[in-house]
Amino acid sequence: MAFFGLEAEEYDRVYKDRELAKRILSYFRPYVRQMLIVIISLAAYSLANSLIPILSREIINLLEVYRNPVLIFDVIIVILTFNSLGFVFNYFQQKYSAIVIGNIVLDLRRNANAAVLSRDLSFFDRNPTGKIVSRINTDSRDFGEAMNLFLQFFSSILVVIIITAYMTVINVPLMLLFLTLLPLFFIIAMIFRKFARRATLLGQRALARVNAFVQESISGIQVAKTFRREHKLFEEFTEINNQSYRMNLRRALIINTIFPSLFFVQGIVLSLMVYFGGGAVLMGQISAGDLYLFLQSLWLLMFPLLAIASFWSQFQAGMSAAERIFAIIDTPSEIVQNGNLTLARIKGDVEFKHVTFEYEKNKEVFEDFSLKIKSGESVAIVGHTGAGKSTLAKLIARFYEFQKGDILVDGKSIRDLDISSYRKLIGIIPQTPFLWGESIENNVKYGKPDATREEVLWALNQAGGSDWIDDLPNGLETSVGERGQLISFGQRQLIAFARVLLENPAIFILDEATASVDPFTEARIQDAMMKVIEDRTSLIIAHRLWTVRNVDRIIVLEQGKIVEEGSHDDLMAKCGVYANLYNTYFRHQSLEYMEKMKIMQDKENDA
Repeated sequence: MAFFGLEAEEYDRVYKDRELAKRILSYFRPYVRQMLIVIISLAAYSLANSLIPILSREIINLLEVYRNPVLIFDVIIVILTFNSLGFVFNYFQQKYSAIVIGNIVLDLRRNANAAVLSRDLSFFDRNPTGKIVSRINTDSRDFGEAMNLFLQFFSSILVVIIITAYMTVINVPLMLLFLTLLPLFFIIAMIFRKFARRATLLGQRALARVNAFVQESISGIQVAKTFRREHKLFEEFTEINNQSYRMNLRRALIINTIFPSLFFVQGIVLSLMVYFGGGAVLMGQISAGDLYLFLQSLWLLMFPLLAIASFWSQFQAGMSAAERIFAIIDTPSEIVQNGNLTLARIKGDVEFKHVTFEYEKNKEVFEDFSLKIKSGESVAIVGHTGAGKSTLAKLIARFYEFQKGDILVDGKSIRDLDISSYRKLIGIIPQTPFLWGESIENNVKYGKPDATREEVLWALNQAGGSDWIDDLPNGLETSVGERGQLISFGQRQLIAFARVLLENPAIFILDEATASVDPFTEARIQDAMMKVIEDRTSLIIAHRLWTVRNVDRIIVLEQGKIVEEGSHDDLMAKCGVYANLYNTYFRHQSLEYMEKMKIMQDKENDA
């Protein structure tokens, strides 16, 4: 690859300029009234600027005829008056332009964010968070700047039309000379267009790569410090940052080269105008006022012509940004939604019917997988790492889309259920809890914002007790910090547990939820768990001994297939896969095992 790491994302697509322009204009429709004010102000501002050289020319011609010095003050008054009017009109244009563009960027970010939030988890598995953030924030900002450039372009067009039309009436030969050289502006701009589009796109990708790396580095800073790899992170960041610097410097050089080139063309045009126009004045072919009009108009047209000529090259930044944002908005979710059936409550019957699922193509986790879980039944899922335990939970929660078969809840396909209302009926407690940087109370009632403080305390007590909160400086209002880092891991898990209990789910899923907590906290959660799973369908990814000993049924997975199922005693009697797993992973957690090991250790010491 010529530009390593700057390849297009899997969801990127190429839009035609016409398609992009049509899509962009659709964002202006809700703000037609404000845009009318902008257009009127632009027209008035352009007209005021255009009239300055025109009226000045008339006064200068009168001065040449009547030789009245008072007319010089008339020129000054005309310039000051129309400059003042231009300022007023420009104020309203800038004000309402800022309102319109600000609202459009707001809408664009809202749409992009809504699109990202609606994606299934596989989208986030495959795409770095930093690059997604860059599209929503940085690209929308570039898009707004491009829209502002578009308004300047419109204003410039008006100025050029008014002045060139009048210049043509005054003196056709000089106007033809001007028009002959005018295409040079646009030829130069078009030459830069292709290079600017490509350079801009690579520059945006390079910046997105920097954002992605910074996001990942900060998330993993503890691991980096533990292994003393800060210098390695810095070296990698320097490499990525330098690449971004090179790409964006290349973009800046390409875009900024256009202005010196256009100024050079302007110098040529001005020199020819002075040469031929001055000669025409001396020969009496045109008046001094006419020459002034042409020279003043050339200066006045310089900025509009630069804006028009460089429009396409600079507009590529906005077009590229729009292309990247629309690509993320238009990316379809892989979750198949056949209906929007809403269920107020479910019993909790779950059935996998010949389900086939793969995270990556041709790498199947489940193939023709079938399983029935009865309402109110507690089921423990055990197996080696990679057997598919957590995947079962994620499929039930509709985090991923299965490729074949069906999953039924109370006899209804989950593809026919409204996802949002369906997920309210499911409670999931992950192995690693995630907390928002807010108070304990707000974290507990995250899924039920209207919950009262009494309900919050009830949920915490159900999750193992709320007495530990009294030891915190601000009780329930104590901030847990980013990702909950200001409290212990066990306390985070208790909050996550209470958060789910507050919603009173019909199906309860624990993904090794006590695997990383201390024994005291685990005991508190175990007591609460026994009450919770009693009347609910429960799917428990087993990691601890108490889990497999206190469920109705144990499912043993191996490479995405059910190899054994039954009660703990029945499976132990078979001396099969489960018995081997139990002896390897679970037996050492039992009191009997620890007592036996102690007796053996005492005998060795006595010997």
